[in-house]
Amino acid sequence: MITQKEFLERRKRLMKDINKNAIVILPASPIMTRNGDYEYPYRQQSDFYYLTGFEEPESVLVLNPGGGNGEFLLFNRVRNREEEIWTGYRAGLEGAVKNFGADEAYAIHEFQSKLPELLEGRDEIYYTLGMNRHFDKVVLGSVNKIRSKIRNGLHSPVAFIDVIQKIHEMRLIKSEAEIALMRASAKIGSQAHVRAIKACKPGMYEYQLEAELMYEFQQQGARFPAYTPIVGSGANSCILHYNDNNKLIADQSIVLIDAGCEYQYYASDITRTFPANGVFSKEQRAIYEIVLEAQLAGIEAIRPNAPWDAAQNAIVKVITEGLKNIGLLKGDVKDLIEKQAYFPYYMHKSGHWLGLDVHDAGRYKVDGLWRKLQPGMVLTVEPGIYLSADILGLDTRWHHIGVRIEDDVLVTENGYEILSKDVPKKIEDIEQLMKK
Repeated sequence: MITQKEFLERRKRLMKDINKNAIVILPASPIMTRNGDYEYPYRQQSDFYYLTGFEEPESVLVLNPGGGNGEFLLFNRVRNREEEIWTGYRAGLEGAVKNFGADEAYAIHEFQSKLPELLEGRDEIYYTLGMNRHFDKVVLGSVNKIRSKIRNGLHSPVAFIDVIQKIHEMRLIKSEAEIALMRASAKIGSQAHVRAIKACKPGMYEYQLEAELMYEFQQQGARFPAYTPIVGSGANSCILHYNDNNKLIADQSIVLIDAGCEYQYYASDITRTFPANGVFSKEQRAIYEIVLEAQLAGIEAIRPNAPWDAAQNAIVKVITEGLKNIGLLKGDVKDLIEKQAYFPYYMHKSGHWLGLDVHDAGRYKVDGLWRKLQPGMVLTVEPGIYLSADILGLDTRWHHIGVRIEDDVLVTENGYEILSKDVPKKIEDIEQLMKK
């Protein structure tokens, strides 16, 4: 778990990186309602959680470097016995200070009236405009209130600065505590994939495999998926973000599962592809072997100081050569790569950052150049080949074969660590796992 000491260190790092006469304002996630009787399970905004560990809604974080009334101010809900009977325990103002390290805590309903006082005399406001229109109005209204009194000698902030980029740069390198949680998340995700692979048989519905995943997640303490699971069989395996998960799984079809869990806020993201009946056909095997070779090549390209696109370049080379070898591409490999001839079959990138969010924080390019990998970064490696029946001229024997293989990879001092290594991906291991 992440300790309060680590949350404190994160706040101090951020405050050290901003103007001493600035202020940081970060609201919590809003409560999302599906209908009049059902609220979506609440999940704290990732940057807010990263700096506080505070999970309650209706909260605002204020960082006030050098502030006389404290540097970390938290506006949150007060204790209310009647409401807590219905909706659960609240930390309250005392708990915000005692349990979450706030220097001062105020009732959330006081935020709008107190904000002008906090902004007065500040040069810069580190706040992200455009994410929450209602909250934007509150912040801008407070600034305008100060501006209306500049003739009285009040000093109004002169600049808004997006705080997100600074926080996201911090989030990019994971601490040891974060890495431990990501290992746990990947392990649970891996166990769920193994369960689903073993359970699969023709005649099931895709959502029944999804149920196997969700059961294992929750049994292991990961109550929620990190994203809506993808369980696509046959033609659905060629839809990158398919999540209807409601089709019958046919006997000769391939099954692609892209699913990960969220464990103590940290995500896993794993994809495996396997034959519904437990035995790869000749065509399924041919495509699978290319994708697996490409994924292994992409992982081998990961090391400190390697550019972000090293994995993608390795993957594209293997996929292009493989597609040429089985006759789906024709020509010189170098020319085919330059022309992106592989694109109808492999149309996405090699992966993405992973952490508190599935598509986690951090830029991929710095000053126009691909970012160099550093120890502590976590990324996915996920090549795929998708042979949709809509591809012109594609022989029918290749139709409806979508293969993606994805693992979560930590950059280490000497290379890499595959966090999701517990899910088989060699053909013989998958077929052995599926033997009834």
